[in-house]
Amino acid sequence: MVAQIQEFDASHWVKTRSSLDPTQSTFLTWTGKIYAFIPGEKRKLLFKILGMSVSRCIPIQENSWDFTSRELTYYLNPDTGVALQRWDNPWTGETVPVMHVANNPVQGRFEGKFPAPVEGDRTTFVFDIFPTYPNPLAQDPKFAQYSPQPTYQAAELFKITVPTADLFNPDLPSVSELQLSWDRIGQWLPWMKMGASPGHVIYSAYGGKVNGFTELPQLLQDEINKRIPIYRDAPKSFVDGEDMTSWLYFQRHFEAYLAGETFPSEEGV
Repeated sequence: MVAQIQEFDASHWVKTRSSLDPTQSTFLTWTGKIYAFIPGEKRKLLFKILGMSVSRCIPIQENSWDFTSRELTYYLNPDTGVALQRWDNPWTGETVPVMHVANNPVQGRFEGKFPAPVEGDRTTFVFDIFPTYPNPLAQDPKFAQYSPQPTYQAAELFKITVPTADLFNPDLPSVSELQLSWDRIGQWLPWMKMGASPGHVIYSAYGGKVNGFTELPQLLQDEINKRIPIYRDAPKSFVDGEDMTSWLYFQRHFEAYLAGETFPSEEGV
């Protein structure tokens, strides 16, 4: 069967990524692996990962929504699946604190048309994103051992598959099921303390929507309940300021990182 490209309204994408009901937080979760990719070296599995997003879409005018969310991703021991607090860097021999992902907020604007291939009873939204911008850490010499590259550059490849009928069902504010595929190629994470060493990290992950907080993996529920309760809900409105990233988070919490504190910080921001 050959897929046919169809144009979808922003409302269909809102139902996919989040919900048309602005009173509800919507949960997406993923799991996967991170590999080191270094020229001339064999692949090396660094971590397993487990993450989630809690999101909300807020209508601002006809066919236009503000999207606001919070994201967590934990780096796990590849053998035991336990969340790491320290990591033994195999290239430098140094043990460093692990700074899990706590991106609060992650936001955007959903409007316009969203072309997507439709095959059988399924629609797959495909997003190939190549963010490139000045590295916020590069100008400060104290980060030279962590992230000296003048430019942040990555590739993020998303494929999100949903039942086509759900998109056109007026009784459903959110799709009944969702399959996520996410691959990422990025630079060494600042907390890894790899400096200017050649190489990249490659993420390979998959996931889907869950029906509420209590269906998240237990590790995420425990962390949110005990340490960072702000991640139980999406922001109630669009938050002023720039999106949080691992690079900005490292900059903000650098002193806590040097002190060996546990991440995410208990403030959740």
